[in-house]
Amino acid sequence: MATLPSDRARRLVQGAYDLHVHIEPDVFPRRIDDLTLARRFRDVGLAGFALKSHYTSTAERARVVSALSPEVHVVGALTLNWAVGGMNALAVEIAAREGARIVWMPTVDSPAETAGRTEPKEGDKVPQWARLQHELRMLGLSVDAVHVTDADGQVLAETRDVLRAIARHGLILATGHLGRDDAFAVVDAALEEGVSDIVVTHPEFPCQNFSIEEQQALAARGCILERCLTTPFSGKTTWEHVFDGVRAVGVERSLFSSDCGNPDYPPVEDGLALWADKLLEAGFDEDEIREMTVTQSRRLAGVP
Repeated sequence: MATLPSDRARRLVQGAYDLHVHIEPDVFPRRIDDLTLARRFRDVGLAGFALKSHYTSTAERARVVSALSPEVHVVGALTLNWAVGGMNALAVEIAAREGARIVWMPTVDSPAETAGRTEPKEGDKVPQWARLQHELRMLGLSVDAVHVTDADGQVLAETRDVLRAIARHGLILATGHLGRDDAFAVVDAALEEGVSDIVVTHPEFPCQNFSIEEQQALAARGCILERCLTTPFSGKTTWEHVFDGVRAVGVERSLFSSDCGNPDYPPVEDGLALWADKLLEAGFDEDEIREMTVTQSRRLAGVP
């Protein structure tokens, strides 16, 4: 794909939020820090971004960066891996009071992500998060999966406590790296507990790989399907499969973000515009692209 977005694509995504980025400071090397990114977003006409960490709440950080670069709104978030206690409603409650907007279900500690809990074979390509898991295990620290359901597939009491906290504060629930059965169970429980906004995180990602029919079933429940640039960019799925999913669930149920930040991915501030160019190539019109990049992201970010 092109490494630089077109001017037309830049204009199309002006005013958008990228609600899924990984940047410095972080446990792993990232290609840019949060304050510098805020300035670059301002320069290209983007309105804001959500700070995602696999290991800690970013709510306080988001408020500091927003204050230092007031033209850009930075959104805080929490991911429910073991570093914050897993299915920990207290962590959600505190993050919400600090100003967090998004709560991700487990990612690196999802039961569907096994690379950090199984010994790699010679020649295996081990992700950096999985290498960290192995280091933590050598130190005697837990790398167990964070479960959201029991052996019978029923949502755990502590998961429901988390969902109630999300609903109470009007936060966005994102499914993280949960596998198919867990994601459906959590979505159904979230609706029962009154969660208003549910985002299915990169449904084409290998540990999820939702079929088109499953994506339609999630959209029918009111979920937004989040398409991340890095999933097809890194060859984990095809561009065509992503666009087939969009056409199947509808523009009104699709959100585009970048998931950028790794040094070998495109610059974070280019992610949404690169998506716009690919969407234009795939035959989507400008109004549809703005709906999926600008309108959806601003609504989820809480912008009137």
